[in-house]
Amino acid sequence: MAETAAAGAIEKPKVTLYWLDKSRSQRIVWLLQEAKGIDLDIKVFKRGKDMLAPPELKKVHPLGKSPVISITSQNTPNGLVLSESGTLTEYVVDHFAQHLAPKRYQEGKDGQVGGETEEWLRYRLYMHYAEGSLMTLLLIGLFVDQIKNAPVPFFIKPITRTIGSRVEGQFLNQNYATHFGFLDSQLASSPGGGPYICGTQLTAADIMLSFPLIAGRSKIDKSKYPKLWAYMELLDKHEGYVNSIKKIEEVTGEKFTPVSNPQTPYLVDPLTFRLFVNRCCREAVVICPTRLLFHE
Repeated sequence: MAETAAAGAIEKPKVTLYWLDKSRSQRIVWLLQEAKGIDLDIKVFKRGKDMLAPPELKKVHPLGKSPVISITSQNTPNGLVLSESGTLTEYVVDHFAQHLAPKRYQEGKDGQVGGETEEWLRYRLYMHYAEGSLMTLLLIGLFVDQIKNAPVPFFIKPITRTIGSRVEGQFLNQNYATHFGFLDSQLASSPGGGPYICGTQLTAADIMLSFPLIAGRSKIDKSKYPKLWAYMELLDKHEGYVNSIKKIEEVTGEKFTPVSNPQTPYLVDPLTFRLFVNRCCREAVVICPTRLLFHE
C-alpha cells in the first residue's frame, strides 16, 4: 500500500510558475489554479529599480523573461521548462485543463477541413491574437502614456507630450478603434450569446485576453464599446481572476497592484527613456510652449 501511495504521489506533476511582478505572469496564476491534478508552486521575482526583470530569471530560461513554468513529472524528472504565454497555456490546457478548450469538431466531421466548431476556431484565433495584434498595440499605448506623463523637467514636458500626442493621433487612436470595434462585434455574435469570447463557457482564450484588456482598460470607451467593456469587467471580477490575486498576495505578502493602476511604477527602463527623449530633442526643429515641429 505504501508503494502504491508513493507511486501515486510521483505521478502527480509539480508545476512551478516563475512569477514576475507587473507582468503577464499573473494570468498564468489564474490558468494554473484552473488546472487539475497538479501540485502548484510559485517562485516570486521582483523587478529592479530600472523596472527590468532580475538576472536570476536567466537561470530559469535563457531569455530571462516571465512567465515561465517548469513541469516535473515521471517523464520529466529534471523539469520541462516552457516559456511564452501562448505556448505554456496550450500545454497546460492539453494536459491539465482540457475543460478550458472548446470542442474542436462538429458531430461527424472529425479531422475534416472546415469541420471545426465556431467556438474552437475562435479559441485558436484569440489564443494568438491576445499576444500578437492586441498586446503589441496596447504595449505601444502604455509606452506612449509613460512618455506623456513622465516625471521630466518642465521645459521637456512640451516635447514628451507632443511626441505622445502625435503617436496617438497618427497611429494609436485609429488602431484602438479598429481592434476594440472588432472585439465588440465579436462579443455581440459570440456563440450561444456569450458572455465569453468563444461562447457560453470560460476558455483559456479568455484568460489570455484578460491581461491586455484589464491593463488597457483606460483606452476602452464604455459608451462606444459597451460589450467589450462588460466583457473586460466580467474577466476582472471573475472568481478565477480574483482568486489568482488572492494567491499572489498570499505568496508575496504584499497587496497586488495591476498594471492598469495609475500608481503602477513606470515600465520603461529609465536609461532607455532618457535616450529616447534626447533623440527627440535632437530631431526637434522648433520648441515653444505650445508647439513642436519635427523633421518629416
